[in-house]
Amino acid sequence: MEAKIQTFRDLKVWQKGIDLVKEIYRVTRYFPNEEQYGLSAQMRRSSVSVPSNIAEGFRRRYAKEHKQFISIALGSCAELETQVVIAKELNYIDERNDKILLEIIDHICRMLVNLDKKL
Repeated sequence: MEAKIQTFRDLKVWQKGIDLVKEIYRVTRYFPNEEQYGLSAQMRRSSVSVPSNIAEGFRRRYAKEHKQFISIALGSCAELETQVVIAKELNYIDERNDKILLEIIDHICRMLVNLDKKL
């Protein structure tokens, strides 16, 4: 029997979002210094947006509002996926990290779509 979801912290998708943030911070730590306020910062903001919007949506009173924040989180995933591709193209990340990040993002997107269907 599954534990009852009482807070957004109980959501597996939120937990995966936090894992994504940690991975993005780990990978961007090694970007060139000139990217500190560029692509690195943008990737960090996009990743933080994913679990943040999941949490904010969870706290909304109406399903329509919750769905809107799930949609925003999905948009942040797409934004981040694009930024990962750019980082790979610029040789800021290697094939292994590219694959890890894109798999995590894809998994979160599928989880968000499923959550959206349940609302």
